[in-house]
Amino acid sequence: MIKKFNVKVNGNSYEVEVEEIKDGVQPVAPAVQRPAAAPAPAPAAPTAAPAPKAAPVAVSGAGTVAAPMPGTVLDIMVKEGDVVKSGQVCVILEAMKMENELPAPCDGTVKSVNVTKGASVNTADVLVVIG
Repeated sequence: MIKKFNVKVNGNSYEVEVEEIKDGVQPVAPAVQRPAAAPAPAPAAPTAAPAPKAAPVAVSGAGTVAAPMPGTVLDIMVKEGDVVKSGQVCVILEAMKMENELPAPCDGTVKSVNVTKGASVNTADVLVVIG
């Protein structure tokens, strides 16, 4: 029995045919994916502009704790002015349903914390600057 579904992936709509397999018998031909007619785009919801972040000041020997992947900041373990050791956990980032501890890359003093708890971040966003 073949069933048809409309699937939306990254904003693109696809019509997908799925064949039910009975008694472990493989279908003769694989299902074919065809782009469905694109629906009219919904009007974009107004969003508040993110607060501008101050550019970190360049300091010799400075290190940064950057997001290795997109995720949500669960906890910030340091604050501006804290002295940290290399490897000390600075931020806990939830990504792909896992908690990732982001360590300090070097010894130093926290110069700035550029995120807040609960914030969504992208890959390479600078979360903490250490000098």
